[in-house]
Amino acid sequence: MSIKIENLTHIYSPNGPFEKKALDNVSLEINDGDFVAIIGHTGSGKSTLIQHMNGLEKATSGKIFIDDVDITAKDIKLTDIRKKVGLVFQYSEYQLFEETIEKDIAFGPTNLKLSQDEINNRVKKAMNMVGLDYEIYKDKSPFDLSGGQKRRVAIAGVIAMEPKVLILDEPTAGLDPKGRDDILAQIRQLHDKYGMTIVLVSHSMEDVAKLAEKVIVMNKGKVVLTGTPKEVFKKVDILEEIGLGVPQVTYLMKALIAKGFNVSDEAYTIEQAKEEILKYFKSNK
Repeated sequence: MSIKIENLTHIYSPNGPFEKKALDNVSLEINDGDFVAIIGHTGSGKSTLIQHMNGLEKATSGKIFIDDVDITAKDIKLTDIRKKVGLVFQYSEYQLFEETIEKDIAFGPTNLKLSQDEINNRVKKAMNMVGLDYEIYKDKSPFDLSGGQKRRVAIAGVIAMEPKVLILDEPTAGLDPKGRDDILAQIRQLHDKYGMTIVLVSHSMEDVAKLAEKVIVMNKGKVVLTGTPKEVFKKVDILEEIGLGVPQVTYLMKALIAKGFNVSDEAYTIEQAKEEILKYFKSNK
């Protein structure tokens, strides 16, 4: 399922004293099955952009196509679009409200007027997809879970709507290291095993380096860089100029090169750096 954005501009409070251009002539394309990360400092337009992808925000100008359907058209039914494009907000566990996990995840499918059998099937499938055993967790209160488990319940609630695209806004924010690792592993599985198109908004260059196939860099409402992680993280000067950086391991490799070590400057994950350093030492025995 593809998303195509053409010349998208969004202005908050137009013609007023607090007017702000949050998106400035943004054009991009996300293809079916992509794993895309959107990065940028606070206020760069990331959250505003993803909220346009399922119609939560209305464009000031420009067009957005979901599977060739222009969702900015006047007669479009946005409820149909939101079934296809699921959005998981930052600190999504704050939206949990039912007395059991099963009921919370079933809330969306129930509103679709599905049969009870279909609702049950969707709940079980969604819980399985995020790594929560149905029999163990279905009757538990979501408020008795750890932060990472709550986040998984919230993601399952969106997955139960069976979207083709899953958008996640800072899904690891506020979690401890284990919770972060668990959530990232589940997100990777949703893409690798279930073929979901993933759009991940993140401040963590390390997370982006490990997961994304394509990176979109935003600054002041504009897209300033796009490419693979390797292509984007080579632009250290541009990233630092707009208040970002590259994964810490990339700085390590550059420091080693400056010291005379013959290693690649294209390592941006720990695994890649490990391989490069081991290769160096093996060749210099």
